[in-house]
Amino acid sequence: MFSKALVTLALLAASVNAAPKGGPGNGGLTSCKHGRKSANAACCVWFDVLDDIQTNLFDGGECGEEVHESLRLTFHDAIGFSPALFAKGQFGGNGADGSIMHFADIETNFHANNGIDEIVEAQRPFAISHRVSFADFIQFAGAVGVSNCAGGPRIPFLAGRSNVTQPSPDLLVPEPSDLTDKILARMGDAGFSPSEVVDLLISHTVAAQDHVDPTIPGTPFDSTPSSFDSQFFVETLLKGTLFPGNGSNVGEVMSPLAGEFRLFSDFELARDPRTACEWQSFIGNHASMVAKFEAVMAKMAVLGQPTRSLIDCSDVIPVPANAALPAPTLPAGKSLTDIEAACSATPFPAISAAPGPATSVAPV
Repeated sequence: MFSKALVTLALLAASVNAAPKGGPGNGGLTSCKHGRKSANAACCVWFDVLDDIQTNLFDGGECGEEVHESLRLTFHDAIGFSPALFAKGQFGGNGADGSIMHFADIETNFHANNGIDEIVEAQRPFAISHRVSFADFIQFAGAVGVSNCAGGPRIPFLAGRSNVTQPSPDLLVPEPSDLTDKILARMGDAGFSPSEVVDLLISHTVAAQDHVDPTIPGTPFDSTPSSFDSQFFVETLLKGTLFPGNGSNVGEVMSPLAGEFRLFSDFELARDPRTACEWQSFIGNHASMVAKFEAVMAKMAVLGQPTRSLIDCSDVIPVPANAALPAPTLPAGKSLTDIEAACSATPFPAISAAPGPATSVAPV
């Protein structure tokens, strides 16, 4: 159905790599539309994409459901990469190659990709309209979207990924019901350390579930789903007391707050000795959280890709608004006795409880 579009996009990717940089008469920058500038002429098209998706995908630059799902899509596309399979003489995937959009009829039917078809089909027309590769668009949309969140990062963006690829093998995306050993092994195969696995899960500070319990879509993982803060890392360490929906589902454990969802994998990683100290380290250290997320996302976004042929278009990514985030707190109604601290190297931070009645969380 999209064969002609893919040929056109492949040719565009080749031409993008050959585009000139700005000349010295313009301070080394290229002038793009509407007075904006970039270090490379090939990046100018991304300003057009930026304007379009901020208005028509992200509802005027909000940190909402489409941002959450776009960020999820960056991972589900990129993690389809396994050197272990290649070592066995099998195809191990091309990583951040856009295959989840190219071959949506295959990859969105993988169990781990349940529900991701909605954001794939929401994004596809933008990539085709602007004649950019699916692979580039997926990573660009994730970086732009999370920049809309209060306190959010500015993730680097490289352009020029090819549109020539093939479907990722199944079973490369970790699932919320997976044991920690399995998750760390799969992620280690893709090149990530246990600490970097935690760094990737910083994304859950602006995330929600839709399909683990389909009866309560849009249930957040923490009480501040529009803020890129460390509440997620506090609240995953609270004792679970309830299920927000109709009872336990595969991949779910009890959460501490009404309206908040807790994944089994998050619960386990927060308490595993290999990951617990990295998990706890972000509580009250927003600068570290942002810096590590930017670094690990930059690494993930080029999995399986020839980085030397890509062009740095990071200057197109918006600078996040300078938001003064409140210090992390225990949710109202909780105390330090409710914390299940698991880092043996350092004590749990001395944070206070928010005032008021017991906290409940609204869906997004």
